[in-house]
Amino acid sequence: MLSKLSTHKKIVGAKQVKRALNSSLVDVVFIADDAEKKVVEEIEELSNTKQIQIIRFNTMENLGKACGIDINAAAAALLK
Repeated sequence: MLSKLSTHKKIVGAKQVKRALNSSLVDVVFIADDAEKKVVEEIEELSNTKQIQIIRFNTMENLGKACGIDINAAAAALLK
């Protein structure tokens, strides 16, 4: 699943992930454990409500690298 982050169609960023979750476009959600709770709280709730798998990353830096970007990321998602 992690290898798909660098190759599969994805979105990065809390606002974009929330928007995609509300539009039912998300297959899997990735959340960094060191992200501010208020930033990812709604993403976790939406994912749980829609029964979408959440995969945790230990840091925002590692999530950003896994997505192939040079900045930290609080959340990312693979699209359907």
